[in-house]
Amino acid sequence: MTKRRFIAMACSLAMTAGALAGCAEDKSNQQGEAVKGDGTPLKVTIATPQIGEAPKKDNEIELAIEKYTNTQIDIQWIPAAAFEDKKNIMIASSEMPKAFKLTYNPTTLNAIQSGLFWEIGPFLKDYKNLSAVNILHYDNIKVDGKLYGLPLYRDIGRAGIVYRKDWFDEMGLKPPVTLDDWYNIMKAVAEQDPDKNGQADTYGMFLEKSYNDAAASSSFLTRLAVSQGAPNKWGIENGKLIAEFMSKPYFDSMKLLRRLYQEKLINQDFSVVQAADADNKWNAGKVGIRINTVASAAATSFENVSKSAPNAVVDVVQYMGPSGNRVPAEPGNNGFFVFPKSSVKTEVELKQLLAFFDKLLDPEMSTLLTRGIEGKHFTKTDDGKAQFKDLSLFNLEVKPYRDSLPSFEVTGTGLPLKLNDLQAKGWKVVADNLNNTVPNIALTLTSKTYSEKGGELDTFIRDAQTKFIMGKIDEAGWQAEIDKWKKAGGDKVIEEFTAEYAKQKK
Repeated sequence: MTKRRFIAMACSLAMTAGALAGCAEDKSNQQGEAVKGDGTPLKVTIATPQIGEAPKKDNEIELAIEKYTNTQIDIQWIPAAAFEDKKNIMIASSEMPKAFKLTYNPTTLNAIQSGLFWEIGPFLKDYKNLSAVNILHYDNIKVDGKLYGLPLYRDIGRAGIVYRKDWFDEMGLKPPVTLDDWYNIMKAVAEQDPDKNGQADTYGMFLEKSYNDAAASSSFLTRLAVSQGAPNKWGIENGKLIAEFMSKPYFDSMKLLRRLYQEKLINQDFSVVQAADADNKWNAGKVGIRINTVASAAATSFENVSKSAPNAVVDVVQYMGPSGNRVPAEPGNNGFFVFPKSSVKTEVELKQLLAFFDKLLDPEMSTLLTRGIEGKHFTKTDDGKAQFKDLSLFNLEVKPYRDSLPSFEVTGTGLPLKLNDLQAKGWKVVADNLNNTVPNIALTLTSKTYSEKGGELDTFIRDAQTKFIMGKIDEAGWQAEIDKWKKAGGDKVIEEFTAEYAKQKK
């Protein structure tokens, strides 16, 4: 199982309005190629995993896209559970669409390295919208230093502390900065009965089994450790790569969880708890800090808990540590579109397809993909913003396109969304984080050993972390587990990543 890629550096997600204000004017000049020089619609075939119920052909959204971009679109919606198998068959047979949505895994990487897809990096400068996106959105999906795909853009600095402000105020607590702060909050919420029901049934946080997911920079232990100074998955030390769990701040964070577990200040079943169970515990009004969420979803967290705790007050702040705001940079994409040479025969056709995707980031298309149709899915407020009219209808008719085509949900060029105060604060946390995201140094590095043994090595170290937190091994035992990891291939992974890193630096 190959390493999943994560964003390499801190970056700005926002595309400035000024840079894109003229998108709708003189499109033939500002984009490298017109969609179709002779005026006939360009045929665009797309294969992508199915999001919800597959839209019907020639629906209102698809027709609006076709009219604006002068294209004929044929989207093959493949059920998500069958997508990888179908993808592998299509790649093996060379019967691929013109735009193929992929994610990183061994078959994707092998297909890219074997030359099946067009390199698109040199062309981006010719497309006003695509080139206006911060370049680091593209850097995090490069292979051997070259860009082969257009990402489905996603937020990068998503981490935030969503918490019960009413409980914190009543107990005289402030959002945590140091590990001691985290301990004191966990102890107070667990022992002071903040919901006033006379039972010891509240938690400072409710851990679930993916708390230390090796493949996700959004995992709680990584977020906590990074805030305290640890690397994001992989860092650099004395010219060599170092895994996050080999750093002191990460180990100190593990020791905090071990102490909380020993004192029964966190749930004792964390190693088997599902994410949905953690969600339910928050929704039931039993948790002080919701750790398995993102800052931009703070308002949703409030809506969920207010059903069981009508007087709840929810707030959101940045992750802070001894050095201030510091969060792990996340992927910045939900997959990416590649352009197979077997179906896109010429550079001219490739440029026409890039022009199509460029147009999807125009204000008109951005509004359509992220808000829907005015009067049907949203209404316009007096201050010129969009307010959803029928969210269920939007999710049915528009969301499949929003989630499957490039767009920026809040920071794009479309009609701004009307946000309540908590929503606005959550998105501000996301924006403010961007200057302080910590890169995963191994983001675009390859390691033959990791490709072959990465899953096995990751599982081994995750299990060792859980054993340490639960007190089944001591500090010496933890170090022994690291030594075993090194001998089982970890040292080789470090050696190969370090060599790749040096090569890319040159």
